[in-house]
Amino acid sequence: MRFHPYILLSFAMLFFSGNFIVGKAFEGIIPPFTLALFRFSSAILLLLPFCYKTLKLNIPLWKQEWRPLVGLSVFGIVLFNSCLYLSVNYTSSINAAIVDALTPTVAIILGFFLLKEKMTKLQLCGVSLSFAGILWIITKGSLDVLITLSFNAGDLIMLLGIIFWAIYSIIIKVHSHKFPSIAGLVVTMIIGCVILLPMALMEWFIYGFPYLWEWKTILGILYIGIFPSALALAAWYKGVGQIGPAKASVFFNLVPVFTTILAILFLGEMVSYHQLIGGFIVLLGVYLSTKK
Repeated sequence: MRFHPYILLSFAMLFFSGNFIVGKAFEGIIPPFTLALFRFSSAILLLLPFCYKTLKLNIPLWKQEWRPLVGLSVFGIVLFNSCLYLSVNYTSSINAAIVDALTPTVAIILGFFLLKEKMTKLQLCGVSLSFAGILWIITKGSLDVLITLSFNAGDLIMLLGIIFWAIYSIIIKVHSHKFPSIAGLVVTMIIGCVILLPMALMEWFIYGFPYLWEWKTILGILYIGIFPSALALAAWYKGVGQIGPAKASVFFNLVPVFTTILAILFLGEMVSYHQLIGGFIVLLGVYLSTKK
């Protein structure tokens, strides 16, 4: 059955958005490193049957290119996801998703400094707008918050997370052509789980082992292992293959929209005027900064 690439990409963004909702739902139940470990362990089990032969045939490649693989694992698997799951312990999933929408803008800035990529005046305008929107959101439109620097810790943690994701994106841009797509992703997940395990063990020592046998908890872990980590990825690759990465990247603007709808429906979160205004400014800035 064939789907239009726009439908595939929209579903991919919907699945990515659910990751914020599940992370928020597990607040106080499963700590961030443990949740990230469970997510990627289940994703590995799901994807491994589809790429086992490729993994085995490319063992020399994995050994030779271990540095970029470790970089992808550290920034994309470990640090970004741990920041995401930690941030929603302190801020709303809506705020986290809007801050996450800043990712293409941060990637442009890092590309300018690290890869010496050119930045046009339009992109500079978009970057400035995006950061103005985020500043409006994390200050709740209050000058007092800005003056006293009393920001929400969750918003700042998510902001740090998207810096890690932007670094991950740059490593992908430079090195992804070397690796088979699904097999390469599974290798980074395996390395990421090896790094996450001692961190999760430390959380179990401090907080106790999470109680996992309630059906809601099991369904939540299965969701983040199957949908954002496997199905969304498959839909993303298929959509990008049909319309190209430039057009496909615009669909990431749907993540805060879908997250807001899901947060209202499933978490009972309310949308404030500063989130609406800031979110609009951020998305407009991202559009301008990524416009060709």
